[in-house]
Amino acid sequence: MYKKSLPLVLAAFVAFAAPAPAVAAEALAPPKQHWAHQGAFGTYDKAALQRGFQVYKEVCAACHGMKLLSYRNLAGIGYNEDEIKAIAAEYTVIDGPDDEGEMFERAARPSDRFKSPFANDKAARAANGGALPPDMSLMVKSRHHHENYLFALLTGYTTPPETDAEGEPIIVPAGMYWNKYFAGNMIAMAPPLVEDGVSYADGTSASVEQMARDVTQFLAWAGEPHMEERKQMGIKVILFMLVFAGIMLAAKRKVWAAVH
Repeated sequence: MYKKSLPLVLAAFVAFAAPAPAVAAEALAPPKQHWAHQGAFGTYDKAALQRGFQVYKEVCAACHGMKLLSYRNLAGIGYNEDEIKAIAAEYTVIDGPDDEGEMFERAARPSDRFKSPFANDKAARAANGGALPPDMSLMVKSRHHHENYLFALLTGYTTPPETDAEGEPIIVPAGMYWNKYFAGNMIAMAPPLVEDGVSYADGTSASVEQMARDVTQFLAWAGEPHMEERKQMGIKVILFMLVFAGIMLAAKRKVWAAVH
């Protein structure tokens, strides 16, 4: 029994002991950027958020859903009720059953979730060569370096170096792209942003960097739409605690004045 299992044990040891193939190159750390919404007193730039939503809607939404957001949440970036209704009505959703037990299509309403670009994960993989495009609702919060990483990724597509650190030639397979900020550098997503890829409603020049900055801010808001309210509440609590501490100190001195 032992002699028969020995070759299997040795094979397993060799498999785990052998060094794993090295990645093409070490991904660069994303440069630190300034974001208006960061810091204790930071707030979202509503104009940037609306431009970012336009980039998401016209570029990203073809592959990436945002299943945690409803159209009515767009009020948080400055859209009014009529504008939200118009945005939602651009999409159709499956509803039902009706009185006859049948499902039917209707125009989306503000209360509906953002419509997914695919019916299910298998359909998404089939349309993307086996890769599953991630949902973007929590994209910024779920990535290390957060906004800095996403901005760097969107602007990090470039021509690969001729050789890696060991002098071996770098070959980018068909269907893959080189991104200096992506782990392993090989990414299946084609560069999503191109110069003047959208026509901003406010007339802002749509450079790749501008679009990347705007959509990053929109996705940061999507992951934490109540950030401003949270910060305001935090400041109020701190001010209350300072005032309360001052009152308690004054009361303590008054009560113990005779002793001192």
